[in-house]
Amino acid sequence: MQDLLLTEEERMLQATVREFANRELAPRAKEADEGEEFSWESWKGIAALGLTGIGIDPAFGGSGGGYRQMAIAQEELARGDASASLTFIAHTSLGTQTIHRYGNEEQKLRFVPPLARGKVLAAWALTEPESGSDAASIQTTATLSDGSYRLNGSKLFITNGDMAEYIVVFATRDKGLGTKGISAFVVEKNTPGFQSRKQLGKMGMRASSTAELVFQDALVPQSNLLGQEGKGFNYAMEILDSSRIIIAAQCVGIAQAALEAAVGYAQQRRSFGKSIAEHQAIQFILADMASDIYASRVATMHAATLKDNQLPFINEASMAKLLASEMAVRVTSNALQVYGGYGYFKEAPVERLFRDARVTTIYEGTSEVQRLIIARQVLAQYPP
Repeated sequence: MQDLLLTEEERMLQATVREFANRELAPRAKEADEGEEFSWESWKGIAALGLTGIGIDPAFGGSGGGYRQMAIAQEELARGDASASLTFIAHTSLGTQTIHRYGNEEQKLRFVPPLARGKVLAAWALTEPESGSDAASIQTTATLSDGSYRLNGSKLFITNGDMAEYIVVFATRDKGLGTKGISAFVVEKNTPGFQSRKQLGKMGMRASSTAELVFQDALVPQSNLLGQEGKGFNYAMEILDSSRIIIAAQCVGIAQAALEAAVGYAQQRRSFGKSIAEHQAIQFILADMASDIYASRVATMHAATLKDNQLPFINEASMAKLLASEMAVRVTSNALQVYGGYGYFKEAPVERLFRDARVTTIYEGTSEVQRLIIARQVLAQYPP
């Protein structure tokens, strides 16, 4: 399809981010992973390219563009360092987008410009210890009193949570109201009663920062309520629908890195008197990897194109996320197979890529959740 081809501007964006990822992200990815250390140097580079402003109105400090441009940038970032790309997702397509989309004029003028320029980090807090896929069952409460909301509860597995200046937090004023009781708030880092606790020991994405957030009568001004009270669940679901496109692009980038590593290794590794790339068994593995990546990239860009053109896209976004995340796990596993025993050790890049890929079938809607979304759309299309 013609609309899936990259424009000259999009090709320039792709080339620019790829060069940056090769020069800045990839060389420090291994060390950052081993130390479980977020790289501010990498983040400053991402911000300097203007990537943190993609999809944001220039009136609020953004660089414009849409989800196609965000997906292109994300694929290249993930190809260089998946952890850095995860920081980018939480900041851009979750936190900043929520404020930009649902905040009032005053909120957007106050919060969005420093976020769009990458001067500060954003986070997005929905998941709780007892609330993952069942987002409607969140237990964190928000009680209005004397012009401020008092937040009580906790959030878990929050990317950027311990470093973000502004965190979009979802809480309920009445658990009995279900989804209709949930609202969205901007919680600022130094809010009284708010604490963050860094979570270590992740299997993958180790150089992205993950935190538990604790609210004990955290005082949030009423002016930090995003949109309408009781509409927070709707906002969260709409943001996730869009952000799944960017997760899919991340998966494509991780898989592309794995393919390139596997090809390079296959061309230099010799067995039975020739490079293993000359063996048909290895060629078939590489062919399957390349085909999987191509299909997921097309699905991702198609969903982004629909979104940018304000056409129905939710089903396509879920399909892209499902296909790409499961593809990334499969492709990185195949890359490790090409490496053989060497791939099982940390010196091999595919070992890290394999670990990084695994979480993509879990966050922003598990594969099971995506299948539920897709099945409901399919059943609605073909009524009995």
